[in-house]
Amino acid sequence: MNYKTLKKQDPLIYKSLEKEIKRQIEGLEMIPAENYVSEAVLEAMGSILTNKYSEGYPNKRYYGGNTFVDEIETLACERAKKLFKAPYANVQPYSGSPANQAVAMAVLNPGDTMMGLNLYDGGHLTHGAKASFSSHYYKSIAYHVGPEGIVDFAEVRRLILEHKPKLIWIGGSAYVRELEFELFAKLADTSGAYLAADIAHVAGLIVGGVHKTPAPYVHIITTTTHKTLRGPKGAMILVTNKGLKKDAELGHKIDKAVFPGLQGGPHNHIIAGIAVALKEASSASFQKYTVQIVKNAKVLAKILKRHGLNLVGGGTENHLILLNLVKSNGAGSGILVQDALGVAGITVNKNTIPGEPFSPFYPSGIRLGSPALTSRGMKEREMEKIAEWLVACAGEVSSSRLPLEKEERIKFLKEFRKNIEKNNNLKAIEKDVTNLCKKFPVPGIN
Repeated sequence: MNYKTLKKQDPLIYKSLEKEIKRQIEGLEMIPAENYVSEAVLEAMGSILTNKYSEGYPNKRYYGGNTFVDEIETLACERAKKLFKAPYANVQPYSGSPANQAVAMAVLNPGDTMMGLNLYDGGHLTHGAKASFSSHYYKSIAYHVGPEGIVDFAEVRRLILEHKPKLIWIGGSAYVRELEFELFAKLADTSGAYLAADIAHVAGLIVGGVHKTPAPYVHIITTTTHKTLRGPKGAMILVTNKGLKKDAELGHKIDKAVFPGLQGGPHNHIIAGIAVALKEASSASFQKYTVQIVKNAKVLAKILKRHGLNLVGGGTENHLILLNLVKSNGAGSGILVQDALGVAGITVNKNTIPGEPFSPFYPSGIRLGSPALTSRGMKEREMEKIAEWLVACAGEVSSSRLPLEKEERIKFLKEFRKNIEKNNNLKAIEKDVTNLCKKFPVPGIN
């Protein structure tokens, strides 16, 4: 994009932006929640739609001058309904967490019980974690995964019978298996609970046909619009036919929860970007893209496992891999491996693992994925190289151990980061990473 005006008007912001562009071009983005949007999505997001205030919904606004904003939001909703095979859609949530908050507000009263996957087991903050609104205003019950990284459905059944939750969440932020919508539906239907699928991570895979759809099984679907869907940072809420059969007013209740319950004016420029991304996601090329995402993730998992690294669940069935580093690098080593990879130009995120032995601030896992790499056109051959680099980087810091004492830890990390910046092996990998990245342009950056 052209930043000539920004460069002249605010050179400090421009310089930071230029450095970030360089980082994205020359490095490997492997955080599974991140992706690259197209130039068309960027143009919509940077448009004059940001100037318009549009509280309310199409044809029901509290401000004048929304004729064309109504066209755009209506189109975004229609595209979402068609792609996800749902009769109702709301595209106004600012992000995934507010979308989930709106669902809770629509179907629960304060003090009601909700149930979701435990955060350390791959769940999401908004599904009942202690630090979130979802446990402050509602009674929160957590279910867990078993040794193979699969939801413990015997526990789910027992917890439903014992606590009778009014809302049950499926999905999370670090679950490597295909989401088991049908099994959850059978259990939720016996209890009368609302069943909500948070498909933020796998929405694009569902649209592409490489992950089953939740539409026949759940009442409500929430998703972010970035990640595998490859749109801007926003969110959507959909109500299924099953949801409307359970409660004909469910869509209306969610509308009221989003606005005026939780939000003010919608971000019209983001909604336009969502509409563009949804059109892109309906193409045959997008379907091929999602197939490649899964292929790439499986190759990464296979090579990492071959080198003796421990993968939660033994591998992946989607775009996401969760490494358990306790055996190879020690408890709490996620931050060490993350930082070492960062020196080599590979961006991942530290992450808790099931049965986390250390701390959510210093977890023992690394979460990584294939969506952004696949968006650049990388395939199996490149995944093999990248997996070898991941193994080598983790090996460079395998003898380092995070101190237990907080004060010692701060000093240790300061010295550790100084040392890895001078690590010749990591710097050599960084050169190889940069050379690979030069062959695969970043979408949207010209």
